[in-house]
Amino acid sequence: MYFYSIIIPVYNRPDEIAELLQSLVRQTYKNFEVIIVEDGSSKTCKKAVDLTAEKLNIRYFFKENSGQGFSRNFGFDKATGDYFIVFDSDCILPEAYLQTANDFLKLNKLDAFGGPDKAHESFTKVQKAINYSMTSIFTTGGIRGKKNHVGSYHPRSFNMGISRAVYEKTGGYIITRMGEDIEFSIRIGEHGFKVGLIEEAFVYHKRRTNLIQFFMQLHFFGRARINVSRFYAHEIKLVHFFPLFFLLGCLLIIVCGFVYKPLFVIGLFFLTVYYLVIMIDSTLKNRSLVVGVLSLVAATVQLCAYAIGMVGEYFKRKTKIQ
Repeated sequence: MYFYSIIIPVYNRPDEIAELLQSLVRQTYKNFEVIIVEDGSSKTCKKAVDLTAEKLNIRYFFKENSGQGFSRNFGFDKATGDYFIVFDSDCILPEAYLQTANDFLKLNKLDAFGGPDKAHESFTKVQKAINYSMTSIFTTGGIRGKKNHVGSYHPRSFNMGISRAVYEKTGGYIITRMGEDIEFSIRIGEHGFKVGLIEEAFVYHKRRTNLIQFFMQLHFFGRARINVSRFYAHEIKLVHFFPLFFLLGCLLIIVCGFVYKPLFVIGLFFLTVYYLVIMIDSTLKNRSLVVGVLSLVAATVQLCAYAIGMVGEYFKRKTKIQ
């Protein structure tokens, strides 16, 4: 039986953290502590923490704002567990999350692990569409927690666990935002630690509640991929260019509509097939045609925002170098 330290950085999200804490109260596995790191919030979650103080082994810390990466390091320094698990504040855990992770780790020794995310039944249709877009093999290659993902698996810090030895050896996060979890995951592997996916240790990740917020988030993710390439240039894979190919393809189809109709028809045909695959897959997975249709919008927003973020950050850094 392992003792776990749950590390949760929070920035101006008192309502979200209340839901996460309630899901921790309901865990069937009880051998854990919770460390809340308030990262300089103007709207603190202290009230939500106090409401669960009698039900959880919980500690609350307020510090100056430094970003989520360094706030997690702060939490690691305070932790007493065998494993440290980090969650984003907008996650909700199934009741058996910790029991599932513990059972897996007893049989399969991992130094670091990650898990996927799913849509909770209470999510809005837009949130379900966003969740589909962020987890589908047709939009991300499954790199955010699918068993048959494309490329190497790197745990993401919305649902990620590390052993105490990993933190002591690596020193934790060296950048605090813009791809900090990707850089950390890569570095864990380079130190020779065993990293794996626990597919059944999933969380319900609420993410953004509307498509405008989703665009801004994915634009930031695109920038973050370029930021990580400062440390690991080889970690920009072909799958990371798919959003750019998609955006350029869409622009080319539009241009061809004015200058060369045959290419316009061919391009539109392939785009239609791609969209039909997404809509049918999402409709079946979510059992909702409305979510299936909304997934087309979410996928388009995701791919275009990520591509624009990547390109913008790339030229921004190139301009600085020159």
